Amino acid sequence: MSVRVFAPAKINLTLEVGARRTDGYHPLQSAVMFADAGDWIEAAPADDLSLAIAGPFADGLAADESNLVLRAARLLGSRQCARLRLEKNLPVASGIGGGSADAAATLLALNQLWGLGLSADALAEMAAQLGADVRVCLGKRSAWITGAGELVAPLRAPRLDAVLVNPGKPLSTPAVYRRFDELGLGSGFTLRASADWANAQEACTAVMKFGNDLEAPAVSLLPELAPLLATLRGDPRVMAAGLSGSGATCFALTSNAEAAADLAAALASQNNDWWVRATTLGAS
Repeated sequence: MSVRVFAPAKINLTLEVGARRTDGYHPLQSAVMFADAGDWIEAAPADDLSLAIAGPFADGLAADESNLVLRAARLLGSRQCARLRLEKNLPVASGIGGGSADAAATLLALNQLWGLGLSADALAEMAAQLGADVRVCLGKRSAWITGAGELVAPLRAPRLDAVLVNPGKPLSTPAVYRRFDELGLGSGFTLRASADWANAQEACTAVMKFGNDLEAPAVSLLPELAPLLATLRGDPRVMAAGLSGSGATCFALTSNAEAAADLAAALASQNNDWWVRATTLGAS
């Protein structure tokens, strides 16, 4: 018997970041939703612990102890065995939480495969040891993230039709935060209550109002993001657009699924190097 768990892309619709704290971390608040596009983790019984990686973005990913999937497995059971397979459908280093989602899916899959019966709270404590984003990826539900990313609260939001676009180049999260600090950003950070969006228009209004504080440093490191974002924001099918996380994946919210599909087809025809997906946020 094998267990197969979906690891959806995590999209930061808004991301406000404060100046670096004395402990080296940045305070933040972010409205997060999950897409119906993502990776898959499959776990099967075996005589040892192993990881195989397949999929369109498997190249360059190490199947060793540096991979969050194996780190999650070791954390859950240092002497347990399983044959793990990661189907990597999401671009690497793309600001949509792929590695964190993979780690979260591994915890869920092995908890079931090994019959551990660990509670959601117990898994969340383990997730926190793997990275701030892993905890929110466990729930796969719309969330409001605060602290340094480790505090997760519910977010009321409708389903949203969207298009995800990655220009085909990785962007290092640490490098983006370093540039954020170099630019002296974050002084206007003010903590707010969780977002409460009754409909798509309220979500789009928030995206346009609060945006992503990492957009400027990301664009300075990867200038081609500027014309991509301008294209999305200028398209009549788009209600709001922005950068997810530290990039380089961008998102565009549309009024319906047909508009998302049309926009995705148009964007994909513009550049064969781009990764483009029409998707629904909040589908899980």
